[in-house]
Amino acid sequence: MTLSLCILLASALLAIGAYGVATRKEAVPLLLSVELMANAANILFASFGHFRGGPAGQIFVLFALAITVAEVAVGLALVMLIYRRHGDTALDLASEARQ
Repeated sequence: MTLSLCILLASALLAIGAYGVATRKEAVPLLLSVELMANAANILFASFGHFRGGPAGQIFVLFALAITVAEVAVGLALVMLIYRRHGDTALDLASEARQ
């Protein structure tokens, strides 16, 4: 696999994730779309690290995955809170959190 194929794969994942963020109204598909975009960045970091010849890209991916896991935990906790309060996970219902 060449670097250009890795960049193409990451670009496709980023585009799919951006489309999901732009079109979804429910919380769980929105979180999945954000995860796709984060994985696209991780693929780029790992592939540039691999083709550059050092372990820095893979180490950065490990730290990024740890941060992503914490983000998912907080996001799912917020989704559960919205569902308990409203009985639905539509993000339009979460507007009362701004008050």
